Amino acid sequence: MKRILITNDDGYESPGLLALKEALSPLGHCVIVAPASEKSACGHGMTLTRPLRFIKLEDDFYKLDDGSPTDCIYLSLNALYDEGVKPDLIVSGINIGSNMGEDVSYSGTASAAMEGVLHGIPSLAVSQVLKDKNHFGFDFALAKESIYTLAKKILESSYPLGFREFLNVNIPQLKPQDCKGMQITELGIRTYGNDAHLHRNPRGEEYYWLGLHPLAWSERENGELSDFSAINQGYVSITPITLDFTARTRLSGLKEWLDAK
Repeated sequence: MKRILITNDDGYESPGLLALKEALSPLGHCVIVAPASEKSACGHGMTLTRPLRFIKLEDDFYKLDDGSPTDCIYLSLNALYDEGVKPDLIVSGINIGSNMGEDVSYSGTASAAMEGVLHGIPSLAVSQVLKDKNHFGFDFALAKESIYTLAKKILESSYPLGFREFLNVNIPQLKPQDCKGMQITELGIRTYGNDAHLHRNPRGEEYYWLGLHPLAWSERENGELSDFSAINQGYVSITPITLDFTARTRLSGLKEWLDAK
């Protein structure tokens, strides 16, 4: 039986996590290890300054108190699997909200998949794009159908990527019958602003809440379909992500700049 390790960054009680388990259970033995609390936008952080503890909720379902998605993957591989045994697939999600463009660098959802491929395990990050988190009916039908299709193809055929590369999947907020299909995309250019809100507590001390930026973006000039555009057009977006951050097109020019008198 295939072994599947599942995590997320919304916490162990997230309906997206439970929907992911439901989608993947027909494909193999699923183990869930998720953060004890929401860890959105925590990036690829690992906990080094305090101990971490698995808390068993039911068979093959744990929360990690108080760990990040990266911690969940790293510790699971070391503590829950026998030596020499690895999961056949790691899936992180279903995140409640998008992870497109440079948001991937902030994302705890994507970072769990990053940790997976660092250990040589095929990994996917799955996110549900939302128009409004406050009015979302938690219908993951299209997400479950899409992730089942992709995971089945990987487990029964092959992983389509190479060394330290993972798939970043974003799902439009549509019913399955209204989705146009899947598209292979590149990361779009996320447009950021500053949405920090200043407040004061009853003692007059200042504090800030960081708000959410509107989902705005611009296209790159190479003509490739971006994740944002694919979602806007009603497609599931599948973007291959590499952990090699080297700006390779700049290597020769940078050398010339350094050597210039």
